Amino acid sequence: MTKFLHTMIRVSDPDATIAFFKLIGLDEVRRYESEQGRFTLIFLAAPGQEGLAEVELTHNWDPEAYSGGRNFGHLAYRVDNVYDTCAALLAAGHIIHRPPRDGHMAFVKSPDGISVELLQDGNLPPAEPWASMPNQGSW
Repeated sequence: MTKFLHTMIRVSDPDATIAFFKLIGLDEVRRYESEQGRFTLIFLAAPGQEGLAEVELTHNWDPEAYSGGRNFGHLAYRVDNVYDTCAALLAAGHIIHRPPRDGHMAFVKSPDGISVELLQDGNLPPAEPWASMPNQGSW
């Protein structure tokens, strides 16, 4: 039997990335630090999804530039209200790269450029400012 465990992304600023994913509804569930390997692993999950569908943040302590977040593809999360989630992300200074004009789907990027898809269960009625907001770059 195969079971999905987690997706790993490399991050340069763990605190900023944890804060970003907290706005989507994920919490830190465990952490592992390796002094010898000079890295930290931080696992995040939505409440009740611990051990089922986690994101592993890998932070290498020695500075390293990461690029190519877009070629990774994306992470996807169902949220309670796509408009409220996007408003919280926008208020925290994040760009909504593909606004939820259809009341169903939006794309944002993590602080390290990882594309994150936000999906509403069903469709909310079109609402401003989202209905007329243009895309903000690639998503």
